[in-house]
Amino acid sequence: MTPEQLSRVVADALAALVAEGALVLHGDLPREVRVERPKVKEHGDYAMNVALQLAKQAGRPPREIAELLAARLASATGIAHVEVAGPGFLNVRVGAGAQGAVAGAIVAAGEAYGRSDVLRGRRVNVEFISANPTGPLHLGHTRWAALGDAIGRVLAAAGAQVTREFYINDRGAQMDKFGASLAAAAAGQPVPDDGYHGDYVVELASQIAVDRPELSELPADERVAAFRDEGYRRQLVEQRAQLDGFRTHFDVWASESALHDDDRVKHGIERLREQGHLYEADGALWMRTTDFGDDRDRVLVRSNGAFTYFASDSAYYVDKRERGFSPCIYLLGADHHGYVNRLRAIAACAGDDPDRDIDVLIGQLVKVVRGGQELRLSRRAGTILSLQEVVDLTGVDALRYTLCRFPADSPMTVDIDLVTRTSNDNPVYYVQYAHARLSSILRNAVGLGLAADADTYDPALLAHQREGDLLRALADLPRVVEQAAALREPHRVARYLEETAATFHRFYDECRVLPMGDEEAGDLHRARLVLVAATRLVLGNGLSLLGVTAPERM
Repeated sequence: MTPEQLSRVVADALAALVAEGALVLHGDLPREVRVERPKVKEHGDYAMNVALQLAKQAGRPPREIAELLAARLASATGIAHVEVAGPGFLNVRVGAGAQGAVAGAIVAAGEAYGRSDVLRGRRVNVEFISANPTGPLHLGHTRWAALGDAIGRVLAAAGAQVTREFYINDRGAQMDKFGASLAAAAAGQPVPDDGYHGDYVVELASQIAVDRPELSELPADERVAAFRDEGYRRQLVEQRAQLDGFRTHFDVWASESALHDDDRVKHGIERLREQGHLYEADGALWMRTTDFGDDRDRVLVRSNGAFTYFASDSAYYVDKRERGFSPCIYLLGADHHGYVNRLRAIAACAGDDPDRDIDVLIGQLVKVVRGGQELRLSRRAGTILSLQEVVDLTGVDALRYTLCRFPADSPMTVDIDLVTRTSNDNPVYYVQYAHARLSSILRNAVGLGLAADADTYDPALLAHQREGDLLRALADLPRVVEQAAALREPHRVARYLEETAATFHRFYDECRVLPMGDEEAGDLHRARLVLVAATRLVLGNGLSLLGVTAPERM
């Protein structure tokens, strides 16, 4: 019996008590009952505080409500024992058959297990990375590539319609500096001091000069613009290719320049003006963001008529909302703390609820060490390590899993020696090895003429303590995914997978799955094979939510 199934059983019991008049509630019945694991395993399989929550609504002591529920649940199918504890907590132990049935339900669900529809109908936009197209993606972008994609995956698994979006900052002074840097390098001249430096600039300029020799013959201003546009196009192709190789794919690549070219910035400003939070002062157009927590009001249009970056940001938010997204999730780097109140103020000035329609996550710094020494410099960029350089050092699986394993707001270190080690102290190896071991058991079973048949096994045979521990762990995946989606914390999936892999290994140490020697295969072997198949599915589904492969051999 899964937590979701027990929740429905308890909700039905409450409805029956109300229908019979044994319990009077001043208000609506709860649609679902929160089911949790007890802190002390001896207290049972599940615990609930629903009686305490309903006490005020019922006008009765919570323990009386709990006792009514306990009496009703005692005869429910699949429940072995119900105990009322303390002021009104309910501790429930389910029967072996009901618990064992979880394995069959998981096998029947297959790749859909762990998914739910709690966010059905929600259209969510996740914007992350959003790097300037002026250089290689660096280590900070790499963390967001893994986390942003994993957040999108858990949201989709919870039923949301997710759009992953990359906002291309392709307008402004930095783009002109990029063009000037390329034009200078192509001509064999020094790059301007305020330009872009690094081997990649020389490489890119040389490629453009060879492929497009006519650009070097243009007048100075046209030459800079031409190198800018060609360099931008090629750099964006490189970024996309690197992200594709990192299993991070975007549904929308949104251009800042396009916002201006098709007048969406002007349209956004007019929409904001209708809300009454814009004003003119000193010849400029301002947004009164201080009304909503910002430290100062922000300029949208300067006195010379030029739009600010803030105008683009504001119009871009309006554009997302007009496309039907709520919430709009932003993943920003550690140096963008000031943007949190700014973006929330944009939402409020647009007439939205910042607590509902926008969510801004700030990530902390990440560093890479090898042999106890921090790796700082990029071979190509001359500054911080690039995404491709770190992937080359670790591999995609190890890097994605490691970057997803910690909360976004936690500074972290990627230890190259650890994440590439084939030992149990390497978390990604530990989980992937468990999946490979499970796959091996199922292959060996086929060689013995056995199969994991979820339709014919006897779930009541899975009564060993280690089997119960593993079944309860497997039943938790849907709850973990829902929490990860609600809190934007895919690290919860990674930690769950590690705990579940450990629970499986303890089960395997004490419970023989396949017959030995001349031993005849029995019903217990067949039941345990279904449990093995269910565990393999759970680990595979969980790894998929992190964008990590589930190998069958290692």
